Amino acid sequence: MTPLAGLLARRIAAQGPISIADYMGECLLHPQHGYYSTRDPFGESGDFTTAPEISQMFGELIGLALAQCWLDQGRPSPFLLAEIGPGRGTLMADALRAIAKVPGMRAAAEVHLIEASPTLRARQAEVLGPGIAWHDRIEDLPDAPLFLVANEFFDALPIRQFLRAGAGWRERQVGLADGRLAPGYGPETAYGFLAHHLADTAEGDIVEICPSLPPIAGEIARRVAQHGGAAIVIDYGGWRSRGDTLQALRQHRHDDPFAAPGEADLTAHVDFEALSLAFREAGAKASAMTPQRVFLERLGIAQRAASLAASLTGNALESHIAAHRRLTHPSEMGQLFKVIACFPPEAATPPGLDPVP
Repeated sequence: MTPLAGLLARRIAAQGPISIADYMGECLLHPQHGYYSTRDPFGESGDFTTAPEISQMFGELIGLALAQCWLDQGRPSPFLLAEIGPGRGTLMADALRAIAKVPGMRAAAEVHLIEASPTLRARQAEVLGPGIAWHDRIEDLPDAPLFLVANEFFDALPIRQFLRAGAGWRERQVGLADGRLAPGYGPETAYGFLAHHLADTAEGDIVEICPSLPPIAGEIARRVAQHGGAAIVIDYGGWRSRGDTLQALRQHRHDDPFAAPGEADLTAHVDFEALSLAFREAGAKASAMTPQRVFLERLGIAQRAASLAASLTGNALESHIAAHRRLTHPSEMGQLFKVIACFPPEAATPPGLDPVP
């Protein structure tokens, strides 16, 4: 039993079962034993690898997409170039290198990172150097045109899970079985915020909601609508939640989400319908949801890959080809990962994406 498992078991024994959202929150962000609070989880030595760590092409293309938005909106200066959940800082470093080729953009950019983990803040400082501002929350950003990227951020936000039971729902919870943490379900209840799911679910279906997604996405969109800019969100998931998508990754392998709390990454699929709704309710426009492979291909990843390959040979060339495939092939990240953006009502749709029909 991990140290966090012991703490949670004692809490549950004294107070009763906790929701999946409470469980995820403790596992990921507990001050002493939380997954993100205690380690750098990225790369081969960690538990998972994100797109920016796979190839420089990913961050470069994101940077150039935001650069086109900046140009389309009249080159505002100064502006905030921000990332929420910036990992090691790799994506931002690649994006900054790309936008440095756009006249005037780098000088106008103020780089802001929304990051709660002290461990990851230290790593970001090493990668990006001086001149970076850190914030705990999106609300702490100054008011200015905001050009933001969120890559694999929303998938780590805690979710609640509900099992369809007749005309009501039973919430999935974490309790105790033989002294160890185990999932179960609470009593049947009619949750008003799930009423719209009754028409498209059947007995035994599971629906997931992310309570913190609407306020975070809404705050991003409110700032973009009010001050200008754009926000590009890349994550895995689909349109409207369906099914149990809670998963744990440990040492690059799938694990039981309840086996090692605090020592495995916990994530769930992102509901892009909820993102789109939050963007629009905050006054911004939302793009259509687009597969990552389509987005990157429209931005020119094939041409960039060919340009980089021209100077490579041997193992380096093989690794480069494999990275391109991993980012774009439908059987890898190309189809599971999706992209959506928000932007001001009067602005052009960010490149690589389609407006909502």
